[in-house]
Amino acid sequence: MAKVNSSYETIFVVDMTIGEDGVKGLVEKFTSLIAANGEVTEVNEWGKRRLAYPINDLNEGYYVLVNFNAPAEFPAELERIFGITEGILRSIVIKKVA
Repeated sequence: MAKVNSSYETIFVVDMTIGEDGVKGLVEKFTSLIAANGEVTEVNEWGKRRLAYPINDLNEGYYVLVNFNAPAEFPAELERIFGITEGILRSIVIKKVA
């Protein structure tokens, strides 16, 4: 039986204090991780934005939205990796309903 892939989207906010190269590195790390475990349909880098409220005394973050298709097990693993990665301020993975 073939694996059924569902559509997901994730938004993550990167800490701007790690520098421009650090931000680019984290964006590349997560887009390539998603591509290795599924199919990336769209990457939309929103760039530097003001946070709605301070997180760790920071007022700005670098926002990235990624739409992708992946097996059902992958989003939980992605959230785990977001949680243990230094430089990620906030993240969320949402299953899209058709």
